[in-house]
Amino acid sequence: MKIFTQIGSLSCPDKLGIVADVAGFLKQEGGFILESNQFGDVTTGNFFMRTEFIPQAGAPPFDSLKERFKPIADYFQMQWELHRLTEKPRVMIMVSCLGHCLNALLNKAQMNNLQMEIPCIVSNHPDLKTMANGYQTPFHHLPLSSETKEQQEEQVLALVEEHRIDLIVLARYMQILSPSFVEKMKGKIINIHHSFLPSFKGAKPYHQAHNLGVKLIGATAHYVSEILDEGPIIEQEVTRVDHTASPEELVTIGQDIETIVLARAVKWHIERRVFLNGAKTVVFR
Repeated sequence: MKIFTQIGSLSCPDKLGIVADVAGFLKQEGGFILESNQFGDVTTGNFFMRTEFIPQAGAPPFDSLKERFKPIADYFQMQWELHRLTEKPRVMIMVSCLGHCLNALLNKAQMNNLQMEIPCIVSNHPDLKTMANGYQTPFHHLPLSSETKEQQEEQVLALVEEHRIDLIVLARYMQILSPSFVEKMKGKIINIHHSFLPSFKGAKPYHQAHNLGVKLIGATAHYVSEILDEGPIIEQEVTRVDHTASPEELVTIGQDIETIVLARAVKWHIERRVFLNGAKTVVFR
């Protein structure tokens, strides 16, 4: 029988004995721990834990392990999941006209640097169909206007159901999702924003930054919430610039940062390293 590394992730109200009971359970069930991270947030009273382990010879089957852990999970009121590390989440990428983030994600998936499947790409413009074809990934052009927004989102959700989508990535998708759409996919939509939030919203953000003579530009990846660009932050990065950089150079530098930050956020999400903690996140990197 082939042995796969498994990931246990959990959150619950903080309480004495959680780590001891989880570690004791894994020892009892023949689980060899490779990596374990935990964090108790004194401000919210919540506890978070992620453990990678390998079942040893004679350990109970995967589904049986889930059942046997349930009494501990119930006692601590845990929200928890158990996955094999080899499981590839199914990711839908939504994009408009800019292709730098899309290209980076498709390339990393193709090179197995991101362990995910991409069953489809959705766009409100046809511009990036050629890029999608180059990666042999189905491309769905779903035009959008104020009159057709509800219908278009219904089409997107139909694709989510058809392809059993686990995560939606907004790779510079320049449309605001409706509150009802966000609620249906809560905690399962990642967006990339072209700055440290909430700076430089709207059109031409790098031109805005240039006009104000900024010395740092960056990007933020976050979960989408009902409030525009104020969802729980997963990752951020900045780089230093100076007065010699033109708006066009800032765009190029900024887009490079966006691809890096978004790829990190997606990687940590699909590896079950990110936990929602109210309006913020816990990330075990």
